[in-house]
Amino acid sequence: MNQQTEPPADEVRIRLPRGLARELFTLERDPLPKMSRPRWLAWLPHVVLCYVAIPCGVVTGLTLNDHYGVRGPALVALSLLTSVSVVLSMFRPIAAWWLGLVTAGLIAWAIHDHVGQGQSWPWSPAGPFTLAPVLLMVALRVPPRVTVSVIGITLTLNGLADIVLRPPQSQTIIGGAAIVFGFVGILGYALRATRLARGKLVEQETLTEEERARRTLLEERSRIARELHDVVAHHMSVISIQAQVAPHLVENPSQELKENLAGIRENALEALTELRRVLGVLRSEHPDDPANPHHPQPTLGELDGLVDNVRGAGLDVTTEIAGIRRPLTPGVELTAYRIVQEALSNALRHAPGSRVEVGIAYGPRDLHLCVANSAPTRSAPPSPGAGHGLLGMRERAGMLGGELAAGPRPDGGYEVSAVLPMDPPDLPAVPDPETKKAS
Repeated sequence: MNQQTEPPADEVRIRLPRGLARELFTLERDPLPKMSRPRWLAWLPHVVLCYVAIPCGVVTGLTLNDHYGVRGPALVALSLLTSVSVVLSMFRPIAAWWLGLVTAGLIAWAIHDHVGQGQSWPWSPAGPFTLAPVLLMVALRVPPRVTVSVIGITLTLNGLADIVLRPPQSQTIIGGAAIVFGFVGILGYALRATRLARGKLVEQETLTEEERARRTLLEERSRIARELHDVVAHHMSVISIQAQVAPHLVENPSQELKENLAGIRENALEALTELRRVLGVLRSEHPDDPANPHHPQPTLGELDGLVDNVRGAGLDVTTEIAGIRRPLTPGVELTAYRIVQEALSNALRHAPGSRVEVGIAYGPRDLHLCVANSAPTRSAPPSPGAGHGLLGMRERAGMLGGELAAGPRPDGGYEVSAVLPMDPPDLPAVPDPETKKAS
């Protein structure tokens, strides 16, 4: 076994500052995210920031003009740079911070010779507040360690300038700047953490919903397998019995015929045994399931009893059958009954007091089903179910090569329609995963 050695401590210390430096000097685009709710206010943060940029530039110009006597092109340029740094923070926060630092340095240089007794330097009275929106945008979109570094660099440069270049008659406001920058840093961190937590929650809810849908689909497939077991077992039993009786129906059957029929019966019995062994696991998990061997599988012949039960629950149900009613293959009968049953259950659960129409049409090649309900007359109680009944219906129809569609009606009701082939095609067998691995 290869042992993984830890990197040397000095290598770790070198690697971390390099990564931090890369984040502090990046010019990558990092747009301010829109508000998710309400949607009509999605661009509100961008609009507010643009409005904030205007007074930041105006206040900077007024402060330089009124307090320090700075006029001319320098006044206009510094005011514009202040506003541009705020606007730029919506798209490139780190670049906007550097621009804000350069602007603050230019302002300190421009007012250095104009500082009077008791006036602040290197910040003007409005300086920390005009840089605060930029720092807030940085804290909203970068990791906390980068935010701490940005605020630390800003205050460090402020302190160095105050120590080395401070005019004698000036007054320092580094303490007030530290309070303002610390507040916006904590506020940005809190808002960023809330946004990330909300995003993780939405992602987790999406994954949970997908997992629930996948689990419901697998459960429905398992239920279908248990129900179709009786159908397959019946046919395999018939094949076995016919193969056993066939030699007695032929006068003087040849030995080769007897051996072939015996082989057919043996293979049928082996297949039936294997089928019961595999499906027995599914049945043992749900001993009370209607798919139990002691429960006969329902057919469309039992539709009247199903409709009577739904009527007794409070729904007005009418049925209409078109075409020549005739027996269908067991799989089609079972699937048609289950689709109608699930559609009626959904109407009973989600549309109480509605009128339901059940239509069954026997065509030359297809069986057409339609279950439609009107708008509910009273509010439906909250349903504890997962809401994936349509998955099971579509799975049943698709298994036979049919189609199923469901959706709301213009009158506020809901409709489920399906088309099932009378003679389902032979679907290709699903390859066994273990066989795939072996090959």
